Amino acid sequence: MSNWTAVCDLNDLTPNTGLCALVEGRQVAIFRQGSERLFAVGNFDPIGGANVLSRGLLAQLGDNITVASPLYKQHYRLTDGQCLEDENVRIPVYRVRLEGSRVQVAL
Repeated sequence: MSNWTAVCDLNDLTPNTGLCALVEGRQVAIFRQGSERLFAVGNFDPIGGANVLSRGLLAQLGDNITVASPLYKQHYRLTDGQCLEDENVRIPVYRVRLEGSRVQVAL
């Protein structure tokens, strides 16, 4: 059983950008790709050592939808959190859904 937490309205997320939400004490970066495709990952950049991923740029690299860290530009795959530049680095990925117009995250 999951505890879904409403974090914002879909209209609060500009397409192809992210925002940070505090969910159960964790910083979560939520991204909207296009009109309604949503992703949720940990906001902490393990290489840069700061909570900044929600300010990163979305990019499509081949078949991978990624966020580029605003610090050192590593790309993290939004589907599984894998860093494309370092196979030993991964960020957490969370479930996200749209319920009506509300974006919800489950840890």
